[in-house]
Amino acid sequence: MERRISFWHRVINLIAPQVCVVCGERLAIDEEVMCLSCNLHLPRTSHATSPLDNEMARRFWGRIPIEHAAALFYYEAGAEMSRVIYDLKYHNHPEIGHFMGKMTAEEFAGEGFFDGIDWLQPVPLEKKRQRQRGYNQSMEIARGVSEVTGIPILENAVKRISFQDSQTHKSLGQRLENVENAFQPTGDTPLDGCHILIIDDIVTSGATVCACAKALLAHGDIKISVLSLGMAK
Repeated sequence: MERRISFWHRVINLIAPQVCVVCGERLAIDEEVMCLSCNLHLPRTSHATSPLDNEMARRFWGRIPIEHAAALFYYEAGAEMSRVIYDLKYHNHPEIGHFMGKMTAEEFAGEGFFDGIDWLQPVPLEKKRQRQRGYNQSMEIARGVSEVTGIPILENAVKRISFQDSQTHKSLGQRLENVENAFQPTGDTPLDGCHILIIDDIVTSGATVCACAKALLAHGDIKISVLSLGMAK
């Protein structure tokens, strides 16, 4: 990802050098968040080359009317690459989400993945959880995607009305129960006939995305697609 390097950025980097979120090594002056070596070793899914039929899309078949879906990389809890998600969510690094959103959009745009998408819908956080974290990681990813694609972000179409606890370590049945009726449609944005891309940080069972999609579908005849950074096998 090419970018202009300002004088002050060079000075700041000299005084307080940034390190790679994955390996912890110092980043080169033209690198952000992740070093080139770790980027090259990111276990990419290649979903964007066949977005209509891949293991991510099949995860939603029969559950929501899915158009296409893709994740950037395979996620494995405890693996070195999982630090991308972990630091984004739990270590106050919203810039990781923005950077990864831009990187994903730049890679997927060449495959036509965003063609026909009218809106981006980051999966909302419950208000208390967002106050605790200080930001919504899915929103940060969406902002990166929007910056590259120009597709606007929906901010008032769906809200999260409950959050029991984390989905981590739950079975499929427990995940479904945990997010059932967790979202509700809101706002008055006319969405009938629109194609909406739901954005999340990681998809495991797909329960959260499905619950969010069902709330969106209450707005009318809507097409749903899904994008995430990680997908758990």
